[in-house]
Amino acid sequence: MQDKQLGQSAGKESKMATDKLLGYLTNPVTNILILEIHGQGQATAKSLAQKHPNIPQATLYRHLKKMVSDDVLKVVEERQIRNVVEKVYALAIDLEADIEDMIASNSGETYFKLFQQFSIGLLKEFKAYTDQEEINLRADGSGFRVTSFYASLDELKELSAKINEAIQPYKDAEPSPDRKARSVAVIFTPPNAED
Repeated sequence: MQDKQLGQSAGKESKMATDKLLGYLTNPVTNILILEIHGQGQATAKSLAQKHPNIPQATLYRHLKKMVSDDVLKVVEERQIRNVVEKVYALAIDLEADIEDMIASNSGETYFKLFQQFSIGLLKEFKAYTDQEEINLRADGSGFRVTSFYASLDELKELSAKINEAIQPYKDAEPSPDRKARSVAVIFTPPNAED
């Protein structure tokens, strides 16, 4: 009985941490930080600031501290450098395992919640841009479109791989004054019922 309660408690804690992670993935800044840490395995605030100089230092430290307190990130090492303690951060959540659990559970409710938070994140980015006093829709380089097509599951996987391959060189590019942080959202809708 006690083991079952412990298992249920651990499951609830894991779901709460995953829900918090999803919330952070909808924020453009924390999304960048999480994906950067995930890609490197671990990172320091200094390395994150060097890779993403457009993120103000105070904002970066505030987000890192909040994600640690929410058990999304963990401090895996502390290094004494002169009079400062440098923290090394890693994800506290197994991102791939959580996604696999969602897929294995085949939960439409969870999948919709994930998509809803993904969409909210995009809306926030567009809202922040359109709220600026001076925007230039042509010169700022933004846009969106929907293209319908027919594809088998194998063809869809092939298309996804090609998109990832095309984006990879831009993901590896270093920031510069003329190179701004951007997001590309790729959505494959579930299959539509034939008319």
